[in-house]
Amino acid sequence: MDRYSEYRIMWILVFFDLPTETQKDKKAYALFRKNLQKDGFTMFQFSIYIRHCASYENAEVHIKRVKSFLPEFGQVGIMCITDKQFEQIELFYGKKPHGKNVAGQQLELF
Repeated sequence: MDRYSEYRIMWILVFFDLPTETQKDKKAYALFRKNLQKDGFTMFQFSIYIRHCASYENAEVHIKRVKSFLPEFGQVGIMCITDKQFEQIELFYGKKPHGKNVAGQQLELF
């Protein structure tokens, strides 16, 4: 199988619903988002962050890292999908289709 096959490349999706009622809650929310960004995740929607990984093994490293900085309260979901599955997502702004997802470009250095 090709090293960078669309079935081997993975996307991690992290969705969360965290409380923001108290100042402590807001700080935990901001720290969680900051840690996601520090680990290479980008915002897909307000409470959904995504990260491109070259393999499932690489994705496991980042999933473990996310689990290490989970906030004390709130709900967090983590899901892995293949590049091929990610490609099938249909995006809309209102009723207008946004077009195809732009997958991360895999660069290979020699």
